[in-house]
Amino acid sequence: MIILFGLAGSGKGTQGKALAELFGWRTLSVGQVLRDTGEFKETLDKGELVDDNDVIRLMTAQIEKAESEGFDVILDGYPRDVTQAKWMMEHMADKIDGAIILEVPKDELLERLALRGRDDDKDEEAINRRFEIFEENMATMREMLAEKGIETVEVDGVGAVDAVTDRLIEVVRKMVPSAKIQSSDVNGGEIERSYGE
Repeated sequence: MIILFGLAGSGKGTQGKALAELFGWRTLSVGQVLRDTGEFKETLDKGELVDDNDVIRLMTAQIEKAESEGFDVILDGYPRDVTQAKWMMEHMADKIDGAIILEVPKDELLERLALRGRDDDKDEEAINRRFEIFEENMATMREMLAEKGIETVEVDGVGAVDAVTDRLIEVVRKMVPSAKIQSSDVNGGEIERSYGE
């Protein structure tokens, strides 16, 4: 299991899906899981976090479902805070192969969020609140991962989508030596690159 961290707009959703398709894994986005329930729209639109117990319950169920169906997992945005990370370290640390942080400057993040135009991306105050919450939690979560011997790697998230994917593939393969490219066809388009298979 790989954890993919990044601020809103960093591309972790796009990259998580691409990696999952390439490796034949399953990506689980905490934001998508929460949106799909329809229970938390008002909270998400305000840029606030859903209660930890609800997030842990929903994400644990999705992780267990994926594993029962034989899939390795890429987690997109989970754990999102220290409480969730602590629960994971106590119950799932042995399943985590590594964590990756997609690094993108804030100015570019704001531009990306304006372009994607989702309801919860329209309020700059709410966006800034999400940025602050992420930064407050990330330092502590990195320490918690390190205490369990789980490597965290920063990856440059700026540039063409394919170029970022290539950087991530390289890191994932180091974290999960058994990972093999299953498909070169992502989102219906053939990816022209060499994976060294």
